[in-house]
Amino acid sequence: MELNREQLRQFDEAGWLFLPGCFAEAEVAVLRDEAEAIYATDRKEVWREKTGAPRTAFAAHTYNEAFRLLGSHPRLIRPVEQVFGERLYMHQYKINAKAAFEGDVWQWHQDYGTWARDDGMPEPRAMNIAVFMDEVMPINGPLMLVPKSHRHGVLSAGHDLETTSYPLWTLDNETVTRLVEEGGIVAPTGKPGSVLIFHGNLVHASAPNITPYPRRIVYLTLCAVSNYVRKPTRPEWIAHRDFTPIEPVADSALLDYARSQHRAAAE
Repeated sequence: MELNREQLRQFDEAGWLFLPGCFAEAEVAVLRDEAEAIYATDRKEVWREKTGAPRTAFAAHTYNEAFRLLGSHPRLIRPVEQVFGERLYMHQYKINAKAAFEGDVWQWHQDYGTWARDDGMPEPRAMNIAVFMDEVMPINGPLMLVPKSHRHGVLSAGHDLETTSYPLWTLDNETVTRLVEEGGIVAPTGKPGSVLIFHGNLVHASAPNITPYPRRIVYLTLCAVSNYVRKPTRPEWIAHRDFTPIEPVADSALLDYARSQHRAAAE
């Protein structure tokens, strides 16, 4: 899959791009099942809300076959290679839960701010590409983006260690207000299998989920190989040190895996 000229223009101007229907329900269903199995473990990679509900699971591509295939899927890798003009490695991989009734806030922040401060990433030549595993609705804590905010570079931020179970470099209210006055706020919603791509400096956040509807999203942080991290301070399973270029799998790989799981369950 490649982005067309208009999609590339939109990404450059607004800092984000939404691609509905990238993955079939059969592909997404197997990811949901395996995500729940991962959340049920007590692995160090699984972080929880203060209530005990799952918040995020890191590095699933290193210990789960379905998420390994997703992490090398050409529908995700090729568009980002196209934007950066070079091969990619996986800087970070996480499955954010935003559990029904218990999914907590993700404060206003820029991802590259963390990658630069905590991992020594030289430039914002990395971005998140998100795969919706559930329907993301206006009511269940959708990701909120501030269009054009990526054009302001790395903004001053404070290290919030108190609000949630996950430490985050967050922006103050005055900064967010100023950026929103310029670019507004959008909250992309869509069916399972939709994909959202956004710039590493794009300001974003999400509200708590107090509905009965979970909002699970897989995030691949794909980084240009030449832009590898220099001084990582976080564990390897949060900020990876394997800078090997990703070799995309076959386009049918995830669907083939889903079919094999169905066959195994039927036997």
